[in-house]
Amino acid sequence: MYPTELPTPPLSPVPRCYAPEDRLGFILANRLELTGILGVGAYGVVYTALDIHTHIQYAVKALNKSGLDPRQLKYQQREIRLHHQASQHPNVVSLVRIMDSVDCTYVVMEFCPEGDLFSSITDKGHFVGNDPLVKRVFLQLLDAVQFCHSMGIYHRDLKPENVLVTDQGMTVKLADFGLATEDYFTSDFGCGSTFYMSPECQQSHPRPLSCYASAANDVWSLGVMLVNLTCGRNPWKRASLEDSTFRAYLKDPFFLKSILPLSTEMVYILSRVFERDPAKRITIPELRQLIVDCPRFTDSVMTTAPAPAQPSPVQVLQPQVQVPTAWDRLQGPIPYSQVPFTMPVDLDHQQLPMHAQPSGSSSDSSHYSDFSESAVSDTSALTEDYSDYSDYNCMSPVSSEQVQVPDCKVVFPHPICVEHPVPVDVFAAGAPIQVC
Repeated sequence: MYPTELPTPPLSPVPRCYAPEDRLGFILANRLELTGILGVGAYGVVYTALDIHTHIQYAVKALNKSGLDPRQLKYQQREIRLHHQASQHPNVVSLVRIMDSVDCTYVVMEFCPEGDLFSSITDKGHFVGNDPLVKRVFLQLLDAVQFCHSMGIYHRDLKPENVLVTDQGMTVKLADFGLATEDYFTSDFGCGSTFYMSPECQQSHPRPLSCYASAANDVWSLGVMLVNLTCGRNPWKRASLEDSTFRAYLKDPFFLKSILPLSTEMVYILSRVFERDPAKRITIPELRQLIVDCPRFTDSVMTTAPAPAQPSPVQVLQPQVQVPTAWDRLQGPIPYSQVPFTMPVDLDHQQLPMHAQPSGSSSDSSHYSDFSESAVSDTSALTEDYSDYSDYNCMSPVSSEQVQVPDCKVVFPHPICVEHPVPVDVFAAGAPIQVC
């Protein structure tokens, strides 16, 4: 008698490879419909999404899981975890919810319809010549990065493209934690975008076991962003001795006044930020105080970007009455070569116009562009009550243009969560929950 044959086990679901546009129209967990593409990166796509129940828009980052090795998956999980910890700060893009499926992890974030800081500087001309607004948003950035550092999180890819704008240009929010790390000292040389890297981060042939301080590298990047905000320019192509503009700056920091309309006070601030020795570089709290006390950032207004066509709140900010500041208390004169402001004389790339440059190692393009101006960025509907999601894993009839993703489930808390509890008022009423 022959033994009874065992039935063939069902095949395990095989993740399907989707082109970015293939997911448009998908319904995630019976709630969020993917409606548009905001950005495409090496490991995922950022979509606009509409809550079909509340009609509120969100941004959804689809991080592919198929085809990744364990190391890449670990980095992906680290990005989600660190972003969520950082998003407790009001000037960090809120990570609202995580949804998991066979082929990818969907990270639901608040939607910022006004685009990124890069476009606000270059296309909308909101910042150049508007010192009060520059001070307002740069202090927000300093507070967000300082909060991250206090949590042991170092961004490593600070640039205007990774900062989103809300509140009619009055508020900025840090985004894209694809390169963030918890390592105070790191050996990931060349991490980020070359315009914003500190000199110590750019070693092409680092010595064995060499490393640099992540926090000091973030401070340097903030300094370049400050030049972007005040002048609409990059000070140099890269902070390297191979760059003639940077070499000229090393000889005399006030050389910047010959190519950019920076005030004497701002050049002094930048000399503290662009300190080649990271151990002597200014800290964020010190930098914040200098920014608060700085009476003026520029000596003249550059006309590199068109002014907004319509009046907006960012245009009507008035300078505050000046009171005695730290600048009045500085002992002794600030060294200054009296060089009048002129247009550059072409030291390879002086007074570089700003332009977008992808991060060399960034895992995704999570900054947003070409937003609909009518979109809503409120996150309350997804955060008020978890009971609203009790039907998330239930199927319901949808139109022929919509495709349900039946395996997509809400996973809060997520397996990669750690011990950091999120305050009650951040996500939902009730006891604190451990989330990523």
